[in-house]
Amino acid sequence: MIFHAIGLMSGTSLDGLDICFAKFQKQDSWNFEILKAETIPYPKVWEEQLRNSIHLSAAELLELNAEYGFYLGKSVKNFIEKHQLENIDLIASHGHTVFHQPQKKFTLQIGDGRAIKLETKLPVIYDFRTQDVLMGGNGAPLVPIGDELLFSQYDACLNLGGFSNISLKINDKRIAFDIAPVNIVLNKLVQKFNKNFDENGDLAKKGGINDELLSQLNSLDFYQQSHPKSLGIEWCNENIFPLFKNIETIDVLATFTEHAAHQISKTFNENQLKNVLITGGGTYNQYLIEKIKAKTTAEIIIPEKEIIEYKEALIFAFMGVLRLNNEINVLSSATGSSQDHSSGIIA
Repeated sequence: MIFHAIGLMSGTSLDGLDICFAKFQKQDSWNFEILKAETIPYPKVWEEQLRNSIHLSAAELLELNAEYGFYLGKSVKNFIEKHQLENIDLIASHGHTVFHQPQKKFTLQIGDGRAIKLETKLPVIYDFRTQDVLMGGNGAPLVPIGDELLFSQYDACLNLGGFSNISLKINDKRIAFDIAPVNIVLNKLVQKFNKNFDENGDLAKKGGINDELLSQLNSLDFYQQSHPKSLGIEWCNENIFPLFKNIETIDVLATFTEHAAHQISKTFNENQLKNVLITGGGTYNQYLIEKIKAKTTAEIIIPEKEIIEYKEALIFAFMGVLRLNNEINVLSSATGSSQDHSSGIIA
């Protein structure tokens, strides 16, 4: 069985739309090859619309859902034409998360898949999270199915994006959870220096660690909870940002980087991990990676650029392939839902 699929991923950091075209082949086990991938930076207007979507009225949000769907469709169509791609079996789209409150049984990723289908004339699979939330799960993380079937050679896979999340095997069960916020906080802090992100962690390196803030961050209730657990921007707005008042931003950067490294390495050590594959934009934050390495004996594996940047988009393409075949693409051991299931709406 061979499938060619496109995966679309828009992360919480809003640095752009990740598009990944990959080939998947099933023999004894699944393997993959990334054929083309690129990130389309968001025009300022789209970045602002998505960032502010949480404040829209219901009618405005429905309008944006359709509009963003057509934007995604046009972006993929351009990608297909630019690279002269053929034999595409499906497009799988994550959408952009506006709300994520699984405890209240809802999550919302905008970007209507039917609009993508109208633009591209290809089968589209979208809305991968809602079914899981309705089944009592966190609707996240979803990537562990890809870690299980495509990256099983590693003890664990860590994604350093807006949030850091990990998937690993315990007693033959794949579990996964969010560890701590990362870029969603760091990127917001560096805006005060007219930057979009802290390149290599250079700014954080210049700051001093505020011990009181560090202690407050490490004592937050979330870190005492057991998995499955997931984080959203709402949680950061309520629990993280209010702690930064009256502290120099450069010191907050240093302290928050130290905090993220502490929580991540603690997770490695508690689970006695031997090797961990690290991907996501935060992998380029050398200061953060050095801090993690200093606090753990686990071997840190940083793969080639394509995997660092497109692993999530790759796995959503793979989840689309599994959904098309009605195979399990969400693991209840990772999300906490009532059972494993095949999720995603097919347009």
